[in-house]
Amino acid sequence: MPKGSPELTNARREEIIAACRTLYKDMSFKDITIMKIAEYTSFSRASIYNYFETKEEIFLAILQKEYELWVEELNRLADSRDRMSRDALAKALAASLEERRLLLKLMSMNHYDMEENSRAERLYEFKVAYGSSLKAVDGLLRKFCPEMDKQARLAFIYSFFPFIYGIYPYTIVTEKQRKAMEQAKLDFAYYSIYELAYLCAKKLLAP
Repeated sequence: MPKGSPELTNARREEIIAACRTLYKDMSFKDITIMKIAEYTSFSRASIYNYFETKEEIFLAILQKEYELWVEELNRLADSRDRMSRDALAKALAASLEERRLLLKLMSMNHYDMEENSRAERLYEFKVAYGSSLKAVDGLLRKFCPEMDKQARLAFIYSFFPFIYGIYPYTIVTEKQRKAMEQAKLDFAYYSIYELAYLCAKKLLAP
């Protein structure tokens, strides 16, 4: 593959993104560095800066990909049937989020840092993917809840999306956090991603 070709550039970007994704499974956002990411690629730390200026840009690329995968799933859902009850739609949305834990984790924990420390062109690419998710959900509402007017659809979207931004820390709890809540005598109810997302979507879709 010729040096500097679009194919090579994309391949190296994907290698960097994959390395960061692997590290994020066991390491925190703050502990992951460009140097550490380079150790999991086939090229040097200095070379990474040819593709990403900051680690936040790498994480933003991961988040962008997660949005794109979610949009693909939502579009498949829209194409898979002609009718769906509001309850079934709430369940389908919840199930789609249950499969996107990395999306929810990045949304809730590092979103501001990723956007603030990324170049404008990278942020634009991400916003296109984010906007596609808004359009995909709106498309589902248009198709399966035709009685909802534009105002009602917007009310759903701008309630549901802020909700899912905070769903991860309410559903993924460490043992350390459990013990702290027990010591604080908090009567915390443990729900899965699916359960919380379903309860929210069902309430918002109620006639």
